[in-house]
This record gives sequence, C-alpha cells and structure tokens, in this order.
Amino acid sequence: MEFLVASSIGVLTVAGVYLVLRLRTFPVILGTSLLSYAVNVFLFATGRLVVNRPPILSDDALSYTDPLPQALVLTAIVISFGMTAVVVMIALGAYLSSNDDHVDDLPEGLTTSDKGEGGA
Repeated sequence: MEFLVASSIGVLTVAGVYLVLRLRTFPVILGTSLLSYAVNVFLFATGRLVVNRPPILSDDALSYTDPLPQALVLTAIVISFGMTAVVVMIALGAYLSSNDDHVDDLPEGLTTSDKGEGGA
C-alpha cells in the first residue's frame, strides 16, 4: 500500500513538473493542479495509512486515524480549486487579449536577436 501511494505521488509530481515546463498556458495550469494533487496525497499519507479505522475515537473503537491530515487535505482541495479557477480566468483573459497562449511571448516588434543573446 505504501509503495502504491509513494509511486502515485512520484508520478503526479513528475507529470506536474513536466506540464509546468511547457510553453502553453493550459498545460501549465494542469501541471500546477497535478502538483497540488501530489501535495494533497502526500499530506494525507502523513497521517499513516490505516484501513477500516474511524477518524474519531468512540467507545467501541480500539484505535483511530489521525484526523488532522484529513482536515488539511480538505482545506488544501478547496484552496487549490479556488486558485485554479482564478488562474484559468487570468489565462483566458490573456488569451483573449493577445490571441495566443504562449507563456514566454516577446513583446510585439521585439525578436530574439534584439534581446542581445549570442552576439558580440
């Protein structure tokens, strides 16, 4: 079980970093979402992975899981959903104003040779 969770965190992180390094807006947004999912799974796994245990200790339960990571993950999900919505709206506004969704566009009229790269 621990290997599966650790592997999923690694896959989510690698895919998120790969998408963040892309030059288009939409893959960058998806990459940040995958990174936030990886952090959420990591936070959830910090509360020790146990099966069939209640989050609150009752009279008939012998042990319980730690409810703090569950609360942290729930809060992180809400915050990441809100931030993703804000970033999507900003990206949509940038796309509609410039008709292009490249992340590193140069200002109009400026080329790479004008930036002073590689010349003497």
